[in-house]
Amino acid sequence: MNVPVDEQIAVITRGAVDVHVRSELEQRLTKAQSSGKPLRVKAGFDPTRPDLHIGHAVVMAKMRQFQELGHHVVLLVGEFTAMVGDPTGKSDLRPRLTREEVQASAKTYTDQAFKILDRSKTEIRSNSEWLDQMRPSDIVELMAKMTVSRMLERKDFAQRYEEGRPIYQHEFLYPLLQGYDSVALESDLELGGTDQLFNLLVGRDLMPRYGKTAQMVLTTPLLEGTDAKMENGVVVGKKMSKSADNYIGLSEPPVVMFRKVMQIDDEVIFRYFELLSARSNQEIADLKKEKAEGRDPREIKALFARELITRFHDEASAGAAEAEFKQVYGADAVPDDVEEIALTTDGPTLWIAKALSGAGLVKSTGEGKRLVEQGGVELDRARVTDANLQLERGKRYLLRVGSKNRRFKYVVVAP
Repeated sequence: MNVPVDEQIAVITRGAVDVHVRSELEQRLTKAQSSGKPLRVKAGFDPTRPDLHIGHAVVMAKMRQFQELGHHVVLLVGEFTAMVGDPTGKSDLRPRLTREEVQASAKTYTDQAFKILDRSKTEIRSNSEWLDQMRPSDIVELMAKMTVSRMLERKDFAQRYEEGRPIYQHEFLYPLLQGYDSVALESDLELGGTDQLFNLLVGRDLMPRYGKTAQMVLTTPLLEGTDAKMENGVVVGKKMSKSADNYIGLSEPPVVMFRKVMQIDDEVIFRYFELLSARSNQEIADLKKEKAEGRDPREIKALFARELITRFHDEASAGAAEAEFKQVYGADAVPDDVEEIALTTDGPTLWIAKALSGAGLVKSTGEGKRLVEQGGVELDRARVTDANLQLERGKRYLLRVGSKNRRFKYVVVAP
């Protein structure tokens, strides 16, 4: 904590969206420095799925910054709350998970988290430690500290209420349980994504009602997926998630990570630099200037890919991944692991748009037809533009779609 407070503020607030309240943060950092007692910084993750992606890493990278500044970080595993189900951003009831499913996911969560966090400086806690022990009277007391009208300030709840769709009582309980985690841990500051702001502020509201000093709240942006685009100077796209298949997993093979980074839009890559890179603001600004002056954006994306792989694997793996990527994708080459699929047809031939759809390369025959007409399809290494092309029974074809984001399939038209 020997870093001057103004420098700590600059590091902590880089990439942050909400800071409640900045003046408090300055005061508490000053007090922590003079007393030698670090801030207690909490971030919770509900282990609803077994793997983490780099979208999760945005909050964890902020946690690591607090560690490097000398503060105490608590990684909270939301074992109990994961079974309740966070309704944040959901238009319907979220599926409930069993304790066994949650515990299995929690193991991989914590293992992968230490690809970012300093294990020796991280306190790991599970909220089942205190939430499992709560009596019905404790739950009633907790619920008595928040009004229904306050809960309906949440956009997702308000929308469901207005549309007459059900809101279950345990969903109201979720923000209160997350808030009570802050009471139990006596956190000075809680971190989370922007979608968690309501829940984090509930913790801030609850703490004084239990005789604790209200925690500060800091949110980080939700990282858009690898398919995001830049429109009118704004990054547009769904947040990174496995369900949207636009993610980069922390434990994915290096060459897969490298390939996915290279598929990111040339402008959007700077969003990734700003949220995840260890490079300074000035270095990132210099890269933007170099691109504007004509530097190949692929070189800039490769810089981020190498940094990412070095962090989650090692430097040698980053170099090997880049070399393999250039060999396979840099030239007009076909990857070694192209999947083969057999498709049937009622007639003597199979329409190419149907082949593209059946192989999973497009979402519909209509999209396949348009892609062929636009010149975005290759058949056996040759571009095709005849949208009525027929593939013969008994033959094997190599289909390719896309240019920057190339995807291949071998298709056998079953005899």
